[in-house]
Amino acid sequence: MTEKQGLKIAIIGSGSTYTPELIDGFIRLRETLPVRQFMFMDIDDRKRTIVGELCIRMLREEKMDSEAILTADLDEAVRDADYVITQIRVGKLPARILDETIPPKYGLLGQETTGIGGFMKAQRTIPVMCHIADRVRELAPEAFIINFTNPSGIITEAVMKHGFKRIIGLCNVPINMTSSVREQIPDGELTMDYVGLNHLSWIYHIEQDGRDITEEAIRQGVKSERMNNIPPSDLDREITAVAGAVYSPYLEYFYDREHKKKHNLDSGKCRGEECMEIEEQLLALYSEKTLCRKPELLNKRGGHRYSEVAVNLVHDLYNNTGNVNIVNVRNGDTLDFLEPDDVIEVACAIDRDGAHPLPLRKIDNTHIKTMMETVKEYERQTVNAGLTGDRTAALRAMVVHPLMGDYTTSQKCLDEMLSANQAYLPQYKF
Repeated sequence: MTEKQGLKIAIIGSGSTYTPELIDGFIRLRETLPVRQFMFMDIDDRKRTIVGELCIRMLREEKMDSEAILTADLDEAVRDADYVITQIRVGKLPARILDETIPPKYGLLGQETTGIGGFMKAQRTIPVMCHIADRVRELAPEAFIINFTNPSGIITEAVMKHGFKRIIGLCNVPINMTSSVREQIPDGELTMDYVGLNHLSWIYHIEQDGRDITEEAIRQGVKSERMNNIPPSDLDREITAVAGAVYSPYLEYFYDREHKKKHNLDSGKCRGEECMEIEEQLLALYSEKTLCRKPELLNKRGGHRYSEVAVNLVHDLYNNTGNVNIVNVRNGDTLDFLEPDDVIEVACAIDRDGAHPLPLRKIDNTHIKTMMETVKEYERQTVNAGLTGDRTAALRAMVVHPLMGDYTTSQKCLDEMLSANQAYLPQYKF
């Protein structure tokens, strides 16, 4: 596709209430990211229509002449696309509610992307994402898949191991973490070293004007920004000191697990039920024909700065900028304590050929390395189970994960969750 003709952007899962934020980002970068056509694809007719029509009004309000097409046809959406943005939720929010409400019956944490809830979401999602990748390979072989579908790192690794390499995984956590540290240390030139897996990451080195201030920042209580979808902890300062690094808010499910489990039990509603209410409020707002921009209510979801991350990546790929983005990519030889085919979340230089991991400062923090090695083995087995339906691999994933571990408990919970999700698990035998 030439620059004069403009780009075709396919948004798979366009009925997501986050999509207006994504379109807001494309509007923001319209001068250097010319979009000829948006394809809004979703299998949910109601949400595709409501969200898509708001997005069209947003484009018209800003006098963008990009063509916008709403479709339920995946092939139509991805054919000849330049970039395919995936943001799907297999089973929609009712499946998320199962992920969050079944595990507590077994004394386990129910969470969307972490622990056994995240495992089950991956099992539902991997077959669908591999199918999408197959259609992109057939109909748009030069396209990149920009994956926001959670658990993002696991899904990206599964698609790569399925044989599709032109995929980059994204999350809004890295930009929120690095930005919040900059806000807490506003003076001088600041550089940070970030490493981890998706939703398991740390800023392990901070320099101000070339001086190492990591220990000083930790003593002063520098921490990551809170997230709307994670209950706050009173222990963040102490945990940061023990970890020896600024940590992702998602790590509180590991570091403060009993508090998180108790919060889930005491809250009366799981996060999925809250999101279902927020989603219906958003859809009601989106249905108002006078609304031509994203509403503030969207900020109550956990995807703050989602559009900035996604659209900046597309911009840097298209414009061959070499700019640095923190994304989920194949490890290669970046981290010598992990395997080359493992997907990691690190800073990368972005050009038209993809994302290229930058050299990392030596990681002397054995706590970080040990946690990454352990959870990465869980992710490898989760991918294996998701691709093959191997229940032994599923149990291997669970018994190694710090939030599960016990074989009997894991097996019982797995059996119920597999049964509850049977309609979305074609790779398993029932």
